[in-house]
Amino acid sequence: MKEQLKELLEQAQLTLSESQIDQQLALVGLLDKWNKAYNLTSVRNPKDMVTRHIMDSLAVRQHLQGQRFIDVGTGPGLPGLPLAIAEPDKEFVLLDSLGKRIRFIRQVCHELKLTNVTPVQARVEDYKDEKKFDGVISRAFASLNDMLSWCEHLPSDKGRFYALKGLYPQEELDELSANYKTESIEQINVPGIDASRHIVIISKRS
Repeated sequence: MKEQLKELLEQAQLTLSESQIDQQLALVGLLDKWNKAYNLTSVRNPKDMVTRHIMDSLAVRQHLQGQRFIDVGTGPGLPGLPLAIAEPDKEFVLLDSLGKRIRFIRQVCHELKLTNVTPVQARVEDYKDEKKFDGVISRAFASLNDMLSWCEHLPSDKGRFYALKGLYPQEELDELSANYKTESIEQINVPGIDASRHIVIISKRS
């Protein structure tokens, strides 16, 4: 799997150190192990996890601006954990309402010695953080309008929303609240994945 991941990283023009590659693969190993008991992901094959979880998560890396991020509805820590491994100098809060997912993330942080991740079990609309965030990240989490209304209290004044989508979400963009503006919509190519991927970057209107 190591050669598989290295090849995919090269195709995506992403750079990770040897130890970061080992950590990503250790994350896959833990996900595979816990998945048997906790059903954390529908992806069963570890090789598929490398493409559909690790590479798919890392694809957003180059678009992130700032130091402090929250991954809402993180599930088993995606894309937050792969991003935190790749960006050890940035801070990530991983939020989910399900206890088993947060227990898994805590275990990963313990075993991989990740000090830049804070796992939080809460509903996103109930979660408060005085420091605010440079970026709010969501992957397969609600419509754009739902994401913005539930998460509007999380970013700083200049913070951004990063919504990871499959197909180009034209209908959701047409319905976007007038309080927000779309900064950019980028098509993301993830090596090993044929499906369409987009990232929508949104900010509050000042």
